[in-house]
Amino acid sequence: MEKDPFEEYIKNAEATKQEKGYAWQTAIGLQAVDGLKTSDYLKNTAIRNIEGEISFKDANDLIQSYYAKKPSTSDEERTEEADKVSARIAALISEKTFNFSVNEYLSIHRKLFTGIFKHAGQIRDYNITKKEWVLDGQTVLYGSATELKATLEYDIAEEKRFSYQNLSIDKIIHHYAVFVSNLWQNHVFGEGNTRTTAVFFIKYLRKHGFNVTNDIFAKNAWYFRNALVRANYTDIQNGIHETTEFLELFLRNLLLNEKNPLNNRMLHIKWKFNQEFAKPDIGDSKPDIGDSKPDIENNLNIKTERNIQAIREAFSDKKIFGRSDLMNVIGLKASRASELIKIMLNFNIIEPVSGFGKGKYKFKK
Repeated sequence: MEKDPFEEYIKNAEATKQEKGYAWQTAIGLQAVDGLKTSDYLKNTAIRNIEGEISFKDANDLIQSYYAKKPSTSDEERTEEADKVSARIAALISEKTFNFSVNEYLSIHRKLFTGIFKHAGQIRDYNITKKEWVLDGQTVLYGSATELKATLEYDIAEEKRFSYQNLSIDKIIHHYAVFVSNLWQNHVFGEGNTRTTAVFFIKYLRKHGFNVTNDIFAKNAWYFRNALVRANYTDIQNGIHETTEFLELFLRNLLLNEKNPLNNRMLHIKWKFNQEFAKPDIGDSKPDIGDSKPDIENNLNIKTERNIQAIREAFSDKKIFGRSDLMNVIGLKASRASELIKIMLNFNIIEPVSGFGKGKYKFKK
């Protein structure tokens, strides 16, 4: 795995370098939502900025100049987009200014994509569909072109009127998830919606006092987009309903430093929990289990499934673990860790082991 050039700055550097390191790490990570990768030149330029050698404006100017002199193929044009947009996102995230308004949202898109998209900062005037991997090739129903401006103005106005006073953090996070998913579902622009929404949302969260200075966006940008998709897709005939559960897990990690597993495969509409467990080799015969086998798929909620998957990824079937290990791996409290062990025992997922002290378990083969 390629080493993150900004990790050391974020972990060990002084505050100013940490903030810049986070901004660049997030900016580069967000390119993944459109399958883009940045160049080594961009990363080297970013490090010069973090070290204080050049300003954000200098960094943007250098990137512009670099590509102005460099003829590019179609593949390189995508790298050029990633480099230019990354530099602009880093600068915007680092700015200590923000106005929660429709104009700000449109302005962010214009600043990110001027010279890249002809429609930078403009509301689209045509309808769109997009085939989504997470929906097995289906599309979200995006906002109608004729209603986009009115819908965007309504969403922003409603959020301005909303009061977070006296709400629990769980309700706050749920509301954030609903707001950002509605904002994104509009898909106001022809391209660049997720990156624009992410920057706007980060700055909005900061306005509310959240530092948002961790690597959750940087390392889970694709999950963020897929979670937005799942928050806006319903297929009742096949038992699929729009849900903000995935977004809320993402936001809990972002805002509360929780360690909920964020695995993209679990967002796929055809993902089944029991697919993660190896099936026994039973030949042509089937064991007579009657009604004794619990229905894992139907009886575990999404968060529990995710927690179990995270534990399984951390402890192979040969590794021994106990309650304290679960607390460390996924940040559970003692009572919740004990409850999860009971669930796994009841579902025949794990078994107790002896010789390693009290309360030790391993996954069944």
